[in-house]
Amino acid sequence: MNRAQLAKMIDHSALHPYATRVDIDELCNEAMTHGFATVCVNPVWTSYCAKRLAGTDVKVCPAIGFPLGATTAHVKLEETREAVRHGAGEIDMVINVGALKSGCPQFVEEEIAAVVKAAATLPVKVIIETCLLSKQEKVAVCKMAMRAGAAFVKTSTGFNGAGATVEDVRLMREIVGRLLGVKAAGGIRTYEQACALIEAGATRIGTSAGVEIIAEAKD
Repeated sequence: MNRAQLAKMIDHSALHPYATRVDIDELCNEAMTHGFATVCVNPVWTSYCAKRLAGTDVKVCPAIGFPLGATTAHVKLEETREAVRHGAGEIDMVINVGALKSGCPQFVEEEIAAVVKAAATLPVKVIIETCLLSKQEKVAVCKMAMRAGAAFVKTSTGFNGAGATVEDVRLMREIVGRLLGVKAAGGIRTYEQACALIEAGATRIGTSAGVEIIAEAKD
């Protein structure tokens, strides 16, 4: 895999709450320079990034219900609809982990399906927050995402403890097969980590260290 191919697999992220306009400008400039797949941002930056990236191949990917997934379904739907109106090209969403652990899987699946519907034709990546789930729960949510029409399952927000692991990515790929993409995110800082996760089955890498990662790749 050369540098350009790897760049197309990276969601270049700036999701910390203190991100400024200068940070977002830098994020967009780096994404355009290196040819990243998306910039992954908090929803407040969707319109701004869409204008900055107009006419390029870089998409804007707002994170819905981020980082806890504990907003109401109504709020997640409105966030998604607004993101679509403001120029999003993809959607990441955090599941309601508390609902899952409360024994309400139907609620979780219906919420995912509702966000997918609200996103219209945009691909939705479902953040399952692997570090908080048992293996059985990881399997269950991956199956929910498939039934709900999501495009990807994603490991982590990176804000709730451990991030992506090779073991989790391998498990998620085993469950979704070739039907969905698998996005590894959370704590990915090096080219070596990215390659190991891709080898395990990841088709997208979410990281704030995209520039540093591809600098290690071959031309």
